[in-house]
Amino acid sequence: IAINIILIVLIYIMPQILMAQKDYVRAKAIKGDGIYVFLGRYGLDRSNCNVERFCELNNLTLKSYLIENRTYVLPIEKYRYDGKSVSSSLNMNDIIISKQIERYNRMMCQFKLKTEDYTKGSKELWCPHHLLVCTVSPEIFVPQDRKFEIFGKSKANVPLKDISLAGAVYYIVAGHGGPDPGAMANDGSRQFCEDEYAYDISLRLGRILLEHGAIVHFITEDKDGIRDSELLICDSDERVSGKEIPKDQKERLSQRSELINDLYRKYKNSGIEYQRTIEIHIDSRKKTDRVDMFFYYFPYSTLGKSLANELYKTVKSKYAIYRKSGEYDGSVIPRDLHVLREVIPATVFIEVANIQNAADRQRIVLASNRQLLAEWLAEGLMKDY
Repeated sequence: IAINIILIVLIYIMPQILMAQKDYVRAKAIKGDGIYVFLGRYGLDRSNCNVERFCELNNLTLKSYLIENRTYVLPIEKYRYDGKSVSSSLNMNDIIISKQIERYNRMMCQFKLKTEDYTKGSKELWCPHHLLVCTVSPEIFVPQDRKFEIFGKSKANVPLKDISLAGAVYYIVAGHGGPDPGAMANDGSRQFCEDEYAYDISLRLGRILLEHGAIVHFITEDKDGIRDSELLICDSDERVSGKEIPKDQKERLSQRSELINDLYRKYKNSGIEYQRTIEIHIDSRKKTDRVDMFFYYFPYSTLGKSLANELYKTVKSKYAIYRKSGEYDGSVIPRDLHVLREVIPATVFIEVANIQNAADRQRIVLASNRQLLAEWLAEGLMKDY
């Protein structure tokens, strides 16, 4: 009987002993914090797995209140970075999950919730519980049907080159469309419409992302497919999720942001945490002005700013190679635009050229240049992921 009692006691106390041996991140609750708000600050509210673990670690229930200034144990385990890779530090073979942990640590530093990068000083690596225990393999989100009619007959079949973007969702918005062609210009014999060229670049970008296993949604849709001609005929048959695009500007913008937010919530509930919106435009200024590609982000979005900076750095490195002078005058600018403010996923708004300037226009008129722009942007997005 005594042996049975000892075994029962061990069964109950062993989890607590093992829990005590692990080193967890701790933080103080602030005024107004509930469990979900508190965990949300650390990006942990997406998974019930984290909530359950938080309650377990702190002897709480889902109905418990948090006390202001009290320190709580977060479901984030501390590991030591071995100086080689996240994978080897955790003895983990899943490269995609390792990348998610790497991105999580970077995000915590950007939010100033973590004081030091894991590659420096104490080499402290934070690992959220759900990524270690409850994560859904990103591979299950890779689109299996590899035929996408939106690209046109000749480019509809999209090969899967690798799954480096598995678990990433991109919402690509080609500026304007429908009753609004955006900026317009002509060279005396041809008319150029912003929405047509922005759309073609968007399709090319999305196709590259699909090749690497991402989920891609084109918010504005047309039947033109990817086109290799210099003159892209202006039309007004673009749609958003099969619906006509409203004439009223506010309604047009809301139609797009509401669609993105609905999709965002669906994917978030299915376990996908990395979602980004990319909106592509062609700028319009005086004919004498030349403009390098520049990027807008919402002033209060740390992730949006990080995304914009990653794209900026990538494009700048390309100009250093491909432009004779090596100079690049692009920029990253905070703006309070509708799509940046109202869309839930981190968003970047891109202006790729001045449609009025003949030299700048070559950046969008030549199909090879549109493809190159798409490849550069895709490379920057892959670095962000």
